[in-house]
Amino acid sequence: MASEVSASRRRARAGLLAATLVLALVVAGGWAVTRGDLLGRPAAAPAAPAVPTGTATVTRTDVVERQPVGGTLGYDGSATVVAQAAGGAVGGASGPGGGQSQGGILTRLPAVGAVVARGQALYEVDGHAVPLWYGTRPAWRSFQPGMADGPDVRQLEANLVALGFDPDRAIKVDRHYSGATRAAVKRWQRRAGRSRTGAISLGEVVFLPGPIRVAGVTATVGAPVQPGVPIFAATSTRPVVTVALNPAMQQLVRRGNRVLVVLPDGRSAPGTVTAVGRAAVVPGGGSGPAGGQGDSGGGDQSGPPTIPVTIGLVDPRAARGLDQAPVQVAITTEEHRGVLAVPITALLARAQGGYGVVVVEGGARRQLPVRTGLFDETGGLVEVAGSGLAEGMTVEVPAP
Repeated sequence: MASEVSASRRRARAGLLAATLVLALVVAGGWAVTRGDLLGRPAAAPAAPAVPTGTATVTRTDVVERQPVGGTLGYDGSATVVAQAAGGAVGGASGPGGGQSQGGILTRLPAVGAVVARGQALYEVDGHAVPLWYGTRPAWRSFQPGMADGPDVRQLEANLVALGFDPDRAIKVDRHYSGATRAAVKRWQRRAGRSRTGAISLGEVVFLPGPIRVAGVTATVGAPVQPGVPIFAATSTRPVVTVALNPAMQQLVRRGNRVLVVLPDGRSAPGTVTAVGRAAVVPGGGSGPAGGQGDSGGGDQSGPPTIPVTIGLVDPRAARGLDQAPVQVAITTEEHRGVLAVPITALLARAQGGYGVVVVEGGARRQLPVRTGLFDETGGLVEVAGSGLAEGMTVEVPAP
């Protein structure tokens, strides 16, 4: 099925290219006419000046065929940063009744688009920064001497070491809150301007798996911090392109396929398909692009089902300053390695059908018929083969 679709697409593209070339010859006023002897017909007097020409080299390279589709550039993953207990000493958080926390007022919030890494402030409560520390488990209790051993203690100690609060390397990163752990906590508290108690209340630090990017703020500066209330939405810092793929094309896209992403300013950025959905998704089902907002159309499900495809950029810096930006994605659906290729503009439509190229050797020119393979319209190359055609030859192309 995939080969039939690909072959049909190539035939359609070849037909379109032939029509385009013929039209170009007429408009140009004589490319085929002035080269009439090369096409096996007597050269007629040109009705217009000859088309300026240049040259290109026949190369041996990899030629890919790409299918253009629309996509959205955003950021991978999504998470909601919620308030835990707020401020105060150990045990000073609000109780299960949900009343106002003691000393828990939001005094600073991050800007949308801000990136927060380990040790940096996520937000501020009562004038004290609440930092991001790395860990896959959210905190569920206070940290203090005498607490029961647990994986959260290992997570805490790993951050204290990574942030430089164990200069003597006294901490053994394990599940036990030791004296060395308490000393490192005191060093952090001194740096943060907090009371040096050697204990950390629930809510004084937040654990997330890695650096985050602020996608949208929901809380308000000056509001009391209530445990469990969302403060802001976040994504990872890894830019990705999401594509809603026509299910008919699913078999042509595989994880690991190389793609080319055309950004809004016209720049091209290479990428790789990192995930292809197994099931079709109906638009309006509640899931939006990675890192963005969901459907805002009230659950409209009038659109056709699509397959979600995720693409990672080879160089994430290419996405700098962009979020939820529309892009074009040229998906590589087929590739031929180590074949002869010439610029697509080197092809001449032959009167008897097919294509040829004009080979330039010294001051002489001669036409060679060629068979075409894959067309890389993004790169402007076409795979060619033919008797007498060899790597390194010079072919004629229209001048730029």
